[in-house]
Amino acid sequence: MERRGWDELDFLLVTGDAYVDHPSFGHAIVSRWLEHLGFRVGIVAQPRWDRADDFARLGRPRLGALVTAGNLDSMVSHYTAAKKKRAGDDYSPGGAPGLRPDRATLVYCNRLRELWKDVPLVIGGVEASLRRLAHYDYWSDSVRRSILADSRADLLVFGMGERAIGEIAYRLRDGVNVNDIRDIAGTCWKTHRPEELRNERTVELPSFDDVKNDKRLFAKAFASFYCEQDPIWGKRLIQDQGAWWVVQNPPAKPLPEEELDAVYELPYTRAWHPDYDERGGVPALEEVRFSLTAHRGCFGECAFCALSSHQGRIVQARSEESLVSEARKLVALPGFKGYLHDVGGPTANFHEPACAKQFREGACRGKSCLFPKPCKNLR
Repeated sequence: MERRGWDELDFLLVTGDAYVDHPSFGHAIVSRWLEHLGFRVGIVAQPRWDRADDFARLGRPRLGALVTAGNLDSMVSHYTAAKKKRAGDDYSPGGAPGLRPDRATLVYCNRLRELWKDVPLVIGGVEASLRRLAHYDYWSDSVRRSILADSRADLLVFGMGERAIGEIAYRLRDGVNVNDIRDIAGTCWKTHRPEELRNERTVELPSFDDVKNDKRLFAKAFASFYCEQDPIWGKRLIQDQGAWWVVQNPPAKPLPEEELDAVYELPYTRAWHPDYDERGGVPALEEVRFSLTAHRGCFGECAFCALSSHQGRIVQARSEESLVSEARKLVALPGFKGYLHDVGGPTANFHEPACAKQFREGACRGKSCLFPKPCKNLR
């Protein structure tokens, strides 16, 4: 900060992963994107959470604090499906376990609130995104409230958040109170006045207390939630969490090719922070160091996968020119062995939207592109 002539940050980003400046890591994309938009961003990676010292190292941010548990839900990082402690964590230096707390988003938010009760606090990443409404928690075998209600955060960004976090940053810079930021697609917020939202563009889900005690109502709430996860025709959702009502705005619209290209062409170093060298680096980088992210989203809707609830059903693809340009950067990196490991994304080999109308009209409501048989319009 001193070398850059900064006396304070605009945004402080706290992450449960080690700091790796690579576009496969959410904290890298968000921080580089905000930097691209003209904001000063500092990162606190894997802070000690038993006290607030690490969180305060870079000072009070001028505009807001951003929190993510990391590329994985922190409970998935810590435990196997048999609920046994994992021996390692690929997103930590040297693969060491135990460098983030269970339910990291909640813990980090509590520490930040101890320091600064009035700093706007925004949560995001997979842990926040997929826990944005009342949800079944495998680890406790119970239904839990929205993580927004439990974390004391002001806003939650779900899905791929470049557009949402950019708009939030601009409004905070312009002096808008965080409690007045209510209309940004791809965000959730809290209210005590649900009656102001009840109209034909709002779907009210069964309350937390109801879905906690009735499995059929839980299933009904999930079906209603799932049917509105489209950026074109999806409606706003509201759900009573007890102390608060949580409001989910419709998902953010897919990034067009030129915007997606711009995200992946930011000046990433594609390396872990040099402080990690002595511990052998960060194992998760090795999986993606020589890979290209070609697209986002998936129309597969596999029952075991959360992609359609996080990235959406509309595939967003990068241009061939952008991919070739990034490939040229990769082949010049130390350690390149003559081949790219992968050109793809979360969707196996679906590299483009399922059909031409999805960007105009959204994915078909109540229909699947692949089940019970592939749609005749599927490309």
